[in-house]
Amino acid sequence: MQSIKRFIPASFVVLWATGFIGARYAMPWAEPFTFLAIRFVIAAILFAGLTLLLGSRRATREEALHATVAGVLMHGVYLGAVFWAIHRGMPAGFSALIVGLQPLITAVLAGRFLGEAILPRHWAGLAVGLLGVVIVLWPKLGAVGGGVTAATLTASLVSVLGMSAGTIWQKRYASGGDLVSATMWQYVGGSVVMILGSLAFDTRAVTINGELIFAMAWLVLVLSVGAIFLLMVMIRDGEMSKVASLFYLVPAVTAIIAWVLFNEQLNLAQIAGMAIATLGVALATARQAKGRGTEELRN
Repeated sequence: MQSIKRFIPASFVVLWATGFIGARYAMPWAEPFTFLAIRFVIAAILFAGLTLLLGSRRATREEALHATVAGVLMHGVYLGAVFWAIHRGMPAGFSALIVGLQPLITAVLAGRFLGEAILPRHWAGLAVGLLGVVIVLWPKLGAVGGGVTAATLTASLVSVLGMSAGTIWQKRYASGGDLVSATMWQYVGGSVVMILGSLAFDTRAVTINGELIFAMAWLVLVLSVGAIFLLMVMIRDGEMSKVASLFYLVPAVTAIIAWVLFNEQLNLAQIAGMAIATLGVALATARQAKGRGTEELRN
């Protein structure tokens, strides 16, 4: 089992990075809140089926409530705010740069609410990782234009706070129960927020075609089921500051995928930024690796 778990962080980063593929194909054919509402409802139904198929323990009322709150923050607030800002003209690169603040914010919250000790080496790793993200995304910042407004900036910042607060809430209050049941309740929470957002702000017009169906299938199965489940495992088993640092690798992996699939530019500076971001994650997770080695020596 331990040999399998060591591949979870890398698998999560790759799966999470592919999220842009679905968003790229979906956004011309559906409004953000409506699309996310449908996605989350489907994911909730799938996880409900999995709980029955796997015989998972039913969540208690308290566990369901905490998982729902985590879902409101991690799925509803985070993705809802990101999609809304981009839909209103915020350049994706600029939005990703703001979202890149998430590991630092999560580390601060983890120290305050989880009592995690963040050593100078780990703060240095978080700072180096953020520098790498800036370098990777720098070429995309030239697209900054009228879409950067007080409203879209606020939405982007809200998204960062939502993801950070949601992962902290999940770690502190909702990591003790069955992961499948907890994830189902997360999507119930995310669905409620997106349904309300769709009713309040969207026209709910959807054009059903191959691209939209592909995007929905990809985002539900690969992101909502695969990547999120891996994230829940890491939150349960690891320290939040270290788990959050993995998000620094997402822009780099996304840039590589965009280069392979869409022939988007990938220059030497971006490659250097990827190396710097990887170094930052290595520094931020150094104590975890050391701890594993110590444990192995003891055994």
